[in-house]
Amino acid sequence: MSYLRPLYQRQGPWASVYLDVTRAEENAGHQIDLRWRAARAALEEQGADAATLEALSAAIADSGGLSGRAGLALFAAGGEVVLAEPLPSPPPAEIAEFGPLPHVMPLIAQRGEEVPYVIAEVHRDRADVTGLGVGGVERKRSVQGSETFPIRKVQAGGWSHRRYQQAAEETWKRNAGDVAAAVAELASTVGAEVIVLAGEEHATSYTSSQLPERWRNRVVFVEGNKGEEGLDEAATIAVAEVADRHAREAIDRYQTQRGDGYESTGLADVVTRLQRGQVETVLLVNDASSTDTLWIGLDDPALVAVDQFELRDSGINDPRQVRADAALARAIAGTDADLVLVQADEVPLTHGIGAVLRYRDGQTAAV
Repeated sequence: MSYLRPLYQRQGPWASVYLDVTRAEENAGHQIDLRWRAARAALEEQGADAATLEALSAAIADSGGLSGRAGLALFAAGGEVVLAEPLPSPPPAEIAEFGPLPHVMPLIAQRGEEVPYVIAEVHRDRADVTGLGVGGVERKRSVQGSETFPIRKVQAGGWSHRRYQQAAEETWKRNAGDVAAAVAELASTVGAEVIVLAGEEHATSYTSSQLPERWRNRVVFVEGNKGEEGLDEAATIAVAEVADRHAREAIDRYQTQRGDGYESTGLADVVTRLQRGQVETVLLVNDASSTDTLWIGLDDPALVAVDQFELRDSGINDPRQVRADAALARAIAGTDADLVLVQADEVPLTHGIGAVLRYRDGQTAAV
C-alpha cells in the first residue's frame, strides 16, 4: 500500500478518475476524448474545481504513450495530479468521483499485490539486470564480463585442450561472480522477493551458485533467451505465485487466531483495531457495489469510526462521511498494515472483512 501514501499526505477534496484509454482503433483519440468529457461533466456536477479538471485533462492528453487495450487511474487535488497510474487493461467500470478521499479500491483490485523483483538475462560474458521495487520504481544495471580468457570452450584434442577448458571455466565463473554481485546489490535495493534468471544454462547456474543464500532461495530459472516479452511473462508468473502464497499465509494466520479465540471480523471490530494500530493485515472481500460508509477525521488516517459521535467525542469537530472502502484503504496505508483481497468462499468473514492482528487484547504492540 506504500505507493498510495502520497495521496494521504495532503488534503482533498479529491477527483478520482478511471478511464478506458484503449488506442486500438483509428478514431481512438476521439473516443478517449468523449469518455473524458463525460467524466469531466460528472466531476463538475459534483463540485470539482476548474484547476483540478485542467490538470486531469493535461494528464490524459499526455497518456498517448499507452498502446493497445489500456486503462488509466488518476487522482488529483488542488489543481495537481498526484498519481496517474497506467492499468494493464481498461477498468471494469469507468468512474469519476469527487470527495474528501481518493477512491483507490478499484486501482488496488486491478493492480494486485506489489511484489518487488529482479530480472537478469545472463550470458557467459555479460548480463542485463533490471529491478522493480514497490511503487513501480525501475532500476537497471548492465554487466560486461572479462575478456582476459577465452569465453568459449575449445573442441576436444590438442596439447592445450585442458588448459583452455579450465581457463574458460574460470572466466565464466568470474563473470558470473560479477553478475551475482550486481543482482544481489539490486535485489537488496528493491527488496526483491523474486529473482528471475534467464539465459544460457551454465551462466545462470554459475550466477545462482554465487548469490548469497538469502537471494539464492528466491531464484526462478527461465530456460533460454526469452527476450523482453518472455522475461516479463516469467516475472509475472513468479510474482503471481508469491502473491498467492502471501494471501494463503494471511488466511492461515487469520484462521489460527480465530481458532485461538481472538479473531477480528466485521466492519465495526476491524475499524476499532485499525484505530489502535493493532492490525497487521486486513482481509477484505471487495464489493464494488457496496454502499457502506464510515466517518473520518481529515488529519489522521487512524481517525476512522462507524459512528460520527465517536469522533466528535474524541475532539473532531468536523467528521466526514465517506465510502467505507476509501476510509479503510487510508487507514490501512496510514497504519502500515497490509491488505489482502479474498473471495467470499475463501475464508469466513462477517460482512466480508476481517483482520490478522499484530497483538491480542491485553498485550502491547511490543509483544
